[in-house]
Amino acid sequence: MKEVEPHLKRLQYEFDHWDDAIHGFREIERGRWGKSASPIISRMKKYAFPEEKDMIAQVHILDLAKTGVIKPHVDSVRFCGNIISGVCLLSDAVMRLVHVNNKDQVIDVMLPRRALYIMRDGSRYNYTHEILEENKSFFGSIAVQRDRRVSVICRNNPKEGNE
Repeated sequence: MKEVEPHLKRLQYEFDHWDDAIHGFREIERGRWGKSASPIISRMKKYAFPEEKDMIAQVHILDLAKTGVIKPHVDSVRFCGNIISGVCLLSDAVMRLVHVNNKDQVIDVMLPRRALYIMRDGSRYNYTHEILEENKSFFGSIAVQRDRRVSVICRNNPKEGNE
């Protein structure tokens, strides 16, 4: 957070996103990291990506306000490949995945603060994913207190031929 906070705090939270998937967010991209964060980014890449040559050089940082939400969506194949790896900072959150063809197939994933999550292949393209707003943020019957949430996200390049 020490490396990204000075850049994030200069930005206003936004409430309109090009695909209407995110509300109450700020985002930046970073390619260079200091000595404290570099080993963490390297470990994220090591565990998530079989071939680092396919990595997008810039790391995406998404800052979601306490009242911000990520609505259900399937990621576009135009902007990144079949794998994303993220670290959830500052606040716990619940990520909900819903199968695109079978809406009864719902999976809630608890993302504790400092958790590493990896989504690849089917979880990225066969399920919508969303970060639940605080008043709907439950893991089972346990209410999950939401606050500002920052995700540091590594992605791989889209495959040739994707539109």
